[in-house]
Amino acid sequence: MTTIKSLQCRECKKEYAPTFKYICDECFGPLDVHYDFPSVNKNTFANREHTYWRYFELLPIAEKSNIVSIGAGMTPLIKAEKLGEALGLNNLYIKNDSVNPTFSFKDRPAGIAVSKAKEFGLTAVGCASTGNLASATAAHAAKGGFPCYVFAPSDIEHAKITQALAYGANFIAVDGTYDDANRIAAQIGDSKGIGIVNINMRSYYVEGSKTLAFEVAEQLNWQVPDNLVIPVGSGAMLNAICKGFEELESLSLLGKVSNMHMIAAQPRGCAPIVDAFKKNSSDVIPVENPDTIAKSLAIGDPGDGRYVLKRLKQYNGYAEDSSNREILEAILLLARTEGIFTEPAGGVAVAVLKKMVEERKIDKDDSTVCYVTGNGLKATEVLMEILSKPETMQADIAKISAMVR
Repeated sequence: MTTIKSLQCRECKKEYAPTFKYICDECFGPLDVHYDFPSVNKNTFANREHTYWRYFELLPIAEKSNIVSIGAGMTPLIKAEKLGEALGLNNLYIKNDSVNPTFSFKDRPAGIAVSKAKEFGLTAVGCASTGNLASATAAHAAKGGFPCYVFAPSDIEHAKITQALAYGANFIAVDGTYDDANRIAAQIGDSKGIGIVNINMRSYYVEGSKTLAFEVAEQLNWQVPDNLVIPVGSGAMLNAICKGFEELESLSLLGKVSNMHMIAAQPRGCAPIVDAFKKNSSDVIPVENPDTIAKSLAIGDPGDGRYVLKRLKQYNGYAEDSSNREILEAILLLARTEGIFTEPAGGVAVAVLKKMVEERKIDKDDSTVCYVTGNGLKATEVLMEILSKPETMQADIAKISAMVR
């Protein structure tokens, strides 16, 4: 059984009981889950279900009866030999979260948050979203029998709106940015007692993303990778991955993690964390009007932005951006070398990985993990603009055969 010790303020370290709470009363800092972990070892997780719930003892759900699962997690860690050869890397791995049930990594935090909402006895859930979280929350809400309210910018990819609607979500398309949708979701969630997974459930929600660290560690036979390339929107995932590796070290499941290098990847046009990093500033200046094809990363005012900067300093990391053209070229490079089709967020990670190699910030023999967080079928419109459209031909074997070489 999981035992949560407390919710602890990330800023002033004040502790609270693990209730439906997410902000410190004293300094308004975010609250993180702290545990009294049971005794575990590497064999504890062997021969268990191939979902992230295999790490139940390290997650914030007290009773297994409250788990709402759609089978997410334990996604492939691919040894990317052809992509590695193209980039000049000998030990490159792709963590392919595009194959989760709703086709993005958001199934991890959404599943934890909806399960915790069930544990708290809440009657409805929702989210503010740039698209992927809408689908993940709606799917888990459907499985758990919750009404679901999604607040999202009206200009997100149509496939993501369609997916969330198919699961039965009440979709509120906001004429504005993600930050506008986030503000509205926060006020409505608090006033109506709705569990907004990435706002008032955030302390528990972010714990789902740390399973991206648990799985990579286990899939690498409990070895610590040298470099992690992580696409960054709000910054919550990067921070959670760091927390996950640190918890494994504290449990003596891993060696020292302090030598890892964290690399934050953002799209140009919405890269406030990269801008702050390059200016050696601790202040993340919001981007009022994000302008990028990587809409799932188009969060102008990243909630965990300054914590990402702290993690980059802690882990001797880097932050870099990539242009729309570089993102599209990276999507095709990944698809044509490894057979993995990613949405633009994954393209951002691969494009930044390429830059890090070119700038000699990643050694060719380093073990490097690049996170691909969403499926390309969710965002086909932008890619079709640069792909040649197939020519329609008569059903004539001779004519078609002449074209095949």
